[in-house]
This record gives sequence, structure tokens and C-alpha cells, in this order.
Amino acid sequence: MSLKAGIVGLPNVGKSTLFNAITKKHILAANYPFATIDPNVGVVTVPDSRLEFLTNLYVPKNTVPTTFEFTDIAGLVKGASKGEGLGNKFLSHIREVDAIVEVVRCFDDENIIHVSGSINPISDMDIINVELILADLEIVDNRIEKIGKKAATSKEKEAVLEYHALSKCKSALEKNIPLRQVEDFTEEELLTLKNFNFITLKPIIYVANVSEDDVVLGENEYTKQVSEYASKEHAGVIVMCAKMESELSELEETDKKNFLSELGISYSGLDKLIFATYDLLGLQTFFTVGKDECRAWTFRKGTIAKKAAGLIHSDIERGFIKAEIMKYNDLEELGDEKKVQEAGKLHLEGKDYIMQDGDIVYFRFNV
Repeated sequence: MSLKAGIVGLPNVGKSTLFNAITKKHILAANYPFATIDPNVGVVTVPDSRLEFLTNLYVPKNTVPTTFEFTDIAGLVKGASKGEGLGNKFLSHIREVDAIVEVVRCFDDENIIHVSGSINPISDMDIINVELILADLEIVDNRIEKIGKKAATSKEKEAVLEYHALSKCKSALEKNIPLRQVEDFTEEELLTLKNFNFITLKPIIYVANVSEDDVVLGENEYTKQVSEYASKEHAGVIVMCAKMESELSELEETDKKNFLSELGISYSGLDKLIFATYDLLGLQTFFTVGKDECRAWTFRKGTIAKKAAGLIHSDIERGFIKAEIMKYNDLEELGDEKKVQEAGKLHLEGKDYIMQDGDIVYFRFNV
């Protein structure tokens, strides 16, 4: 399952520095606009203490964590929807991601140029979100022009459905409302709109990038503005210092934990971002275990057992018989598989069983 979260923001807000921390890759992070020209894609592992427990219990030859992708996209500027800056190149890249991580500058530093000349998180967020709205509106207007006559004259069900869905989009976008905030789309309409890959329909989370001094406090006047802005669209906010996260990524895990402990911080901002983005994408984890391998698998909420089997191999999905399932919490509490089985907590489930986060699964199949 290949899912991507795209990191966006104005130039010089800390996107590439954050990306360096996420992937431990050293891409160009220069102090001038458009230092990142092509999208950089990095695979990030999802921290999971459950997989650590399972590894210690089974002592497998191999342990494989679950992953997803972050894409660092070149900085956007005012007028991108009309071709300013990297314009259409930026917009085409962001259409390819599944969720948006918008980095907002919440620190003062006279040595780092701000593309607008001053630090103003609300203005920065408005610039980005308006450009994305305008980009979607252009697609809506062009398509309505093509589909409108057909919907009116032929009365074809698909054409009428598409026209009504796009009309809802147009009404919202003209009021500067992102499509993800429109609550009255039907399931059929959302399915139709999926074909257009609208940017503002993608889920979003904001990263308030603060200084090292403010990261311990967890907020400043700028982050309060970001939180208030995000709350209006029911979006989450992660406060972090991208510079510190980049430095932390160079440390050994033990040193990293000791450093955070000294600061009185339980989780790094990066860990919080990974957890939040994983959830934003509607993802969960199941496990397969054994002496050969303990592995975490990513699936979308609502996935049935037969489809989950296909994530491992198409033959397992095709020949699916049953899924033997125990809950991670039961295994952790009781200590081993035999005790879980004796307690009657090992279940056989059919193909339509809806997978749950933390399921430990053995798929029975025959091809």
C-alpha cells in the first residue's frame, strides 16, 4: 500500500529541514526560495512499541515495521495558480499525494529570509490555501462548462450527478471554503469527485515550526494563531522545531530519548507528526508474527480480512479460507499464544471480518 503525505508551505518555512529529519536524507535546504525543485520522496517508519514487544517475544530472524511516504514539495508563492513561482509544477505534484502537511513559520530569525518580508502565520496560511482553492476552482469551471449542456439535454444519470457535485464544489470554492469542509456531499458524489484529484478535498494537518527556545513551552503567539485558524476547519496542529528534529535524527535512539527526557518531552515532534499523519490518512496496523519474521502491515480503516490478506500476497487473498486472529492487548497481558488460546481469545474470522488496529493474524488459504 503506497500512500503519500505531501509537505507544503511557503519558501523558507522549514519544509526541507523537516523532510531531512523525517527521512534522514540530506537534500538541499538552502536559505533562498525554490531550493527544492523536484519533489523528494522518503519512506518513513512508524514508531510502534507493539512491534518491539512482539520482536522480544518471538525473537525472529527479521523485523519489518510499517511505513508510508512523505513528499517534500517545492515552496509555493502567491500567484501559483496563475503560474507564479513554480506554478503548475507545484500543483501537479501536490495533486499526487493523499494528505497535506502544511508547514507554517512560527519563529523569528532575521538571518532567514521570509518570502513576504515579515512573519505572519495567518497571511502565510491564507496565501497557500487560497492558491489551492483557485487551482481547484479552475478545474471545476472548465469541467462544468463541458458537462453542463450534456447534463441539461441528455439527462444521463452520471452527467447529472457529476454536474450537481461540481456545482456544490463551485459554490464552496467561490466562498473560499476548501472542499474537505463541505459536509453535504453524498457517497456517490464523493466517488465522482475522486476522479478529479482535487487538492482541497485532501485531509490536512498543520505543522507550526517554532524556535528551539519555544519548543519546550509548546506554543507562542504565532502558534496560537495557527491553532485558532486550524480549529475552524477541524484540522490538527503539531508544534515542533524542525531544526531540532533534524539534529535529533542524527542521534542514536538511546541518546535521543535521553535528550528528550532532559527537556521533559515524552515524544519528539517528529514522532507526533508521524502518528498524526498516519491517523489522518485513515491508516491502522495489523501484525504477522513468527520465528522467521515479525511484521507490521498498514491497512485502511474498514478493510475486510480477505483484502488485508491481499496486502501480503495476492495468492493469499485468492485462496482465503479463514483468519486466525488474536488481539495484541490479550497477547501482551497473557504473555504467549498458548495462554491466549486457553483463555478462549483466539478467534477464527471469515473473509468479511473488519480488521482492527492491533490484530495479530495468521491467514489460512489454499491455492
